[in-house]
Amino acid sequence: MDPKRANIHLETSFLPGRVFASPEDFNTQLGQWLPKANARLVRRTGARPTDLLAADKAAMLALPPVPPVTGFTARVRLPRDYYVRMGSNDYSVHPQAIGRFVDVSADLETVTISLDGRPVGTHLRSWGTGLTITDPDHVEAARALRKAFQTPHPVGETTGLRDLADYDRAFGVVLDDGQVA
Repeated sequence: MDPKRANIHLETSFLPGRVFASPEDFNTQLGQWLPKANARLVRRTGARPTDLLAADKAAMLALPPVPPVTGFTARVRLPRDYYVRMGSNDYSVHPQAIGRFVDVSADLETVTISLDGRPVGTHLRSWGTGLTITDPDHVEAARALRKAFQTPHPVGETTGLRDLADYDRAFGVVLDDGQVA
């Protein structure tokens, strides 16, 4: 069967009226429908698809020795809102990675975001559209980081400030009165 005709047959006979929750659900429903569809007599060939299967398999080439690369990968700079877009959905990332480049990879089941090879976000992949998938731990970490940023630090040695005279002494700077600091 011509591949275009097969697609048209699927679009007009299998897809109408069906709803799919995931790729697995699609495959399950298709697996239940195919035995009935392949048992029908095709007018153009005068045979049933199940009767022609052995001849089709014999005409096929062998699979390549190396499997093809599948899935999705990208490298993006994590914005201030600590979400990355994969497909048409947004997935949260630990906010420690804000402003840094993260690697996003996705397969049929999961979306993984990593920073320097260390995972900073893992989510089940959603097949909906326009959704925001959030890990509660990421929200709590963002809250803690925001609070720490907004808390003023006391001035002094705890902030790492150094007396500038230390640099004068280190580099032998001569003061206006002729003395070495």
